[in-house]
Amino acid sequence: MTKPGHREVEHEIAVGAPADAVYELIEKVANWPRLFPPTVHVEQVELDGSAERIRIWATANGSAKSWTSRRELDPQGRRITFRQEVSAPPVAAMGGTWLIEPLSDAESRVRLLHDYRAVDDDPDGLAWIDAAVDRNSTAELAALKANVELATAPADSDDGPVLSFEDSVRIAGTAKDVYDFLNEADRWPERLPHVAATTLTEDDPGLQVLRMDTRTKDGATHTTESIRVCFPHSRILYKQTTVPKLMTLHTGCWTLTEVDGGVEATSQHTVVLNPATVEEVLGAGAGLPEARAYVRNALSGNSRATLGYAKDYAEGRR
Repeated sequence: MTKPGHREVEHEIAVGAPADAVYELIEKVANWPRLFPPTVHVEQVELDGSAERIRIWATANGSAKSWTSRRELDPQGRRITFRQEVSAPPVAAMGGTWLIEPLSDAESRVRLLHDYRAVDDDPDGLAWIDAAVDRNSTAELAALKANVELATAPADSDDGPVLSFEDSVRIAGTAKDVYDFLNEADRWPERLPHVAATTLTEDDPGLQVLRMDTRTKDGATHTTESIRVCFPHSRILYKQTTVPKLMTLHTGCWTLTEVDGGVEATSQHTVVLNPATVEEVLGAGAGLPEARAYVRNALSGNSRATLGYAKDYAEGRR
């Protein structure tokens, strides 16, 4: 019997992929930002046999949250159980299970079970968790179904919708100064010509919500919103929660590596294009090759410009 203030819920979906392949995707947490819309970043903290400890940064009901979970991995049973070790209010406790069941050699059923309760068994808090779990579980399972073939395909085929690339620059300055320039995105409109406006909020240290208006070469602007996970003074990872029409996914990372004489700063992007909008955005007859070139040129151009101004800033302070 379920205790008062305690919930047990289940969501499921049929996926057109073998059960073992689906299990492997869910088991490897590095896949999660690409597979699951709410997930921004996941890091493995510990691994001891089949027991794993991970930290997750994700959105819930539009808010950025972070928590630590323990997982028990069972590849033979295609089962992964999880329990939040440190929950974020209004969640007092949460756990659950991923179950992947074969329906045939090429199809499987994914079941996602949750159990949880709110801080002080607060009814409003419980209602908030109900909504967040339902929204995130529905989105996660739908995205898993849609992305499983992409996730098992080569990451960067010449004509496919997925592309990953990076740009780097050597800077004769300190990692802290470069990091400060990238971290202080609220100052980008005065520092970067291609940024028209930004709104930056950081309710929890190192977890930012960045809304940005970016100028394109033709003078137009487009608006994006990102969740950023910041690790001074080495990395800033981000995932766009509002993406341009040409994309369905955009994740990235600013990485700072100390080298002789300074620091190497790298901007990395992973993008999934939306084939249905290519002609609408780029014109009749355009296809994925044109979209790949357009997106790469636009993102690389902005990244190289940002790195160039970060270089000037850091070297000027040395």
